Amino acid sequence: MKIAFIGLGNMGAPMAGNLLKAGHELAVYDLDAAALDRLATQGARPGASLADTVDGAEMVITMLPAARHVDKVINGEGGVLGYVQPGVPIVDCSTIGPATARQLSASAQAHGNAFADAPVSGGTGGAAAGTLTFMVGGDEALFERIKPVLQCMGRNIVHCGAVGNGQVAKLCNNLLLGVTMVGVSEAMSLGTSQGMDAKVLAGIINTSTGRCWSSDTYNPFPGVIDGAPASRGYTGGFGVDLMLKDLGLAMDAAHEKHQPLPMGALAQDLYQQWSSQGQGALDFSSIIKLLATLPSSP
Repeated sequence: MKIAFIGLGNMGAPMAGNLLKAGHELAVYDLDAAALDRLATQGARPGASLADTVDGAEMVITMLPAARHVDKVINGEGGVLGYVQPGVPIVDCSTIGPATARQLSASAQAHGNAFADAPVSGGTGGAAAGTLTFMVGGDEALFERIKPVLQCMGRNIVHCGAVGNGQVAKLCNNLLLGVTMVGVSEAMSLGTSQGMDAKVLAGIINTSTGRCWSSDTYNPFPGVIDGAPASRGYTGGFGVDLMLKDLGLAMDAAHEKHQPLPMGALAQDLYQQWSSQGQGALDFSSIIKLLATLPSSP
């Protein structure tokens, strides 16, 4: 299939790479010329513009940092809807919030294009390994149409219901992820401050009731998990600012429905403090470093 893939960041680049490995024909677009060059060496065609990228595409996939980027790429001047052929499905894998996804769907449908929100979970490791979870919002027929393509990039492809529901699932997941990372950071910090070996402590947690992804796969303590960002200076993962953005989207959704999120609000405040100290580009597991600067409990 001829696919236009837009957005080649830490997640998008390996996702696009897996589509190439599966035999799809890709035209790719990103503002980062080096990212385009890397995908070109894997067999993709770098697009000179969005118009050039979507020319002849049978599906468009976007993977971008925030809602404003997705809106500009799809609806903006020179954007996808100005050039893509009617009937070509648009699949957005970004995390943008339910309301924005539904607005984009309405714009796409007015142009004759089906739209699905399909945010992902699994981190950069899952993107590279092709084991991501896709949370898909859209009608059943569209879901079945795009599922074989998503299966080239992920292991668990879940239909969450109507457009926007993929974003609902993603925000709930990342709300919990942000909270659990703070909790694991607290536990690891407490244990090591008491003289406990970090790997031994993590091993106990990971075989006990405290076990969670933030501990057994993405532990925030350096040296516990070799492949985790904590063991490479908190680089190359899911940034603090991206987690902060997702927590903000979750809080916005909660306010709309008058749903209290006390733990989410606390996690949001902590990530905001860390970002305000200039650490927004570090992986979100670096929140453990902020804890070391906070005053101890009385």
